[in-house]
Amino acid sequence: MDLTQPLEKILSLTDLNEMTDVISGVLKKPVVIEDDRFSLLAYSSYYIEQFDQANQQTIFSKSWTTSILKTFMDEGIVDQLKSMWEPFRVKEIQEIGLNQRVVVSARFKEHILGYIWVQETEPSLTEQELTFLHDVSFHIGKVLHKKNQLARRRDERKNDFFRKLIHQSYQTDSEMKWEAAQLNIALPSSFIVTVFLLDSIEEETIDDLYETIALFANTLDQPAHVFTDHLQVTVLLGGPSEELPASARVLVRTVRSQFQEHGLYSGIGNAYSSMAMLRKSYLEALEVCRTAAFLHDSSEMEPEYSRLGILRYLETIAQYHLSTHYVNEDLLKLRQKDADAHSDLVRTVEVFLLNNCRIKPTAEELFIHTNTLKYRLRQIDELTSINFDDFHTRCQLYIDLQLMKRDLR
Repeated sequence: MDLTQPLEKILSLTDLNEMTDVISGVLKKPVVIEDDRFSLLAYSSYYIEQFDQANQQTIFSKSWTTSILKTFMDEGIVDQLKSMWEPFRVKEIQEIGLNQRVVVSARFKEHILGYIWVQETEPSLTEQELTFLHDVSFHIGKVLHKKNQLARRRDERKNDFFRKLIHQSYQTDSEMKWEAAQLNIALPSSFIVTVFLLDSIEEETIDDLYETIALFANTLDQPAHVFTDHLQVTVLLGGPSEELPASARVLVRTVRSQFQEHGLYSGIGNAYSSMAMLRKSYLEALEVCRTAAFLHDSSEMEPEYSRLGILRYLETIAQYHLSTHYVNEDLLKLRQKDADAHSDLVRTVEVFLLNNCRIKPTAEELFIHTNTLKYRLRQIDELTSINFDDFHTRCQLYIDLQLMKRDLR
């Protein structure tokens, strides 16, 4: 098959929809073009009835769903997309409704600007067709580059606007609304701020974090603005207030799963309906991050400010303990017992407290029989003066446990 003529036709086009239809017509297969964040740009109409479930979801939501993106990251496919120049095959993944694909990145001067996906229905693509796809990708990369230049400048102005909002740079509400109108920014009726903070000062790690957050934010149903500030990435989610906390939790959970070894702290502020409260939501999210950083807890701590509770005071309490030379002698005894006898009494105390001193749920969480738990509680009673019936004792125990865990991390 001579593909010179269709290639020349594509090289004369600048409309992505037209190019997609030509590619699909030549290869006789469903074709999708996405940008570098996997948002849908164009899809072929000739073979739409052959689109698999993953393609249908992408077309419906205009981007990858969170489950598709996470699967592609876990399988190493996203890394392949960033590193491979030639077209390559992505095998069938039944869990996300994905049939076999051939994909090639659309590049301009070594920068990836998008991806061309071909659902490889029978027969498989020939070497000649793969070469055709590769040749086409450079022209599409050039077209996307021209489109992206204007979009990037517009996005950066929007990000500057939200940075100024967070840092309260506007003198009046009318000044803020005027600039939003000039930038064609539709202010959300409600919003929530999420902050991601890194221990690392390596620029490459921060860039990777930004790209990962931007990718996952793009899979959410709510519009998101993502921007960096030194070692942190801030995300503003807009939309119905009742949906925002759940979306923010999904974003935090999925991003954390990709950065488990990098000292990543994340926090979610409260949702508000007035843009004047944007800084408050931001500071709340930041306080969660700083509390997690103080506790050296990058994965287990709840990310929501509304659930931070007494943890927000731990740094102040730790300073007071240091100045007064305070130690909890009971916990020291239990820790020593654990070290000598390989027991688990300190952990038992914590889980018992978190379950409001109830036997059955505590035993279930510890995966032990209730009689074993009662035996441990008798040991604790013999070794210490802890009275679990006293509310103030329980509060003090919980605080001291968190600070002890911090010192041991």
